Amino acid sequence: MARLTEIAYRLPHADGSFLTHLRTLLGGVAQLSAAPGRLTLTPAAPVGALPVTVFETAAIDVAQVRFTTSDGDAYALQSPPGPSGGGVALGDLADRLAAHVEAVDHTGVNLPAASSAQLWRQTVDRIAGSSAMYRYPTGEPWPFVLPATAAELDGAITAFVAGREPRFELVRDDWLAEPLWQFALRTDLSRAALERMFPEPDGTAFPGLGEVFRAVTVRGRPLVRFDLYYRGDGAPDDWETGEWLVTAGGRIGA
Repeated sequence: MARLTEIAYRLPHADGSFLTHLRTLLGGVAQLSAAPGRLTLTPAAPVGALPVTVFETAAIDVAQVRFTTSDGDAYALQSPPGPSGGGVALGDLADRLAAHVEAVDHTGVNLPAASSAQLWRQTVDRIAGSSAMYRYPTGEPWPFVLPATAAELDGAITAFVAGREPRFELVRDDWLAEPLWQFALRTDLSRAALERMFPEPDGTAFPGLGEVFRAVTVRGRPLVRFDLYYRGDGAPDDWETGEWLVTAGGRIGA
């Protein structure tokens, strides 16, 4: 079975400053490694878990998220250019949060429900065929890919450990008019501190999720949102280990 090995967020070479600011933002993340034009996040556990998550510039005209498998197959979701819109400058966000980001919980792509229903379904089917992809347990169209070893991909995930990240989320979004990249970061800051750092309109709390993270959209294209998780209170819970997704959500295609 072909195995999903890499999820790459790719930008045209002209947008190289995005990587510069992202490296500043993620400088305290242990899983991050850097090379010219490329940042890589490798799951810490279990050993050999894939996919890795990459941010890179390339000889392309339009931003894309590319999924590459062990047999060399590659599939890309394009993010069309458009007006720059509002939001916080990425460099400003990186400067404010420098040294406060501990880990990347997950990355993801949100596709507009109205215009991308078929694309979303096709993408779910394609990714699930080469990865450990799980339904969101409460029924929303938010499936997650958990990094997994080859044995887990062929069988099942039974070890629930910290470090199985970044995960990948594919969202069918009722509120979007265009695709959005989302990056969920775990920080060492309290809710009060993040609300002071990113007051309205820079930051916002989504209904039902205000106790979990503060959302900040950055200026420019592609459309990118950072979900800033408040600091944890101790040992990893069943969300961080993936146990909730595995046991309550169930694997897609299994």
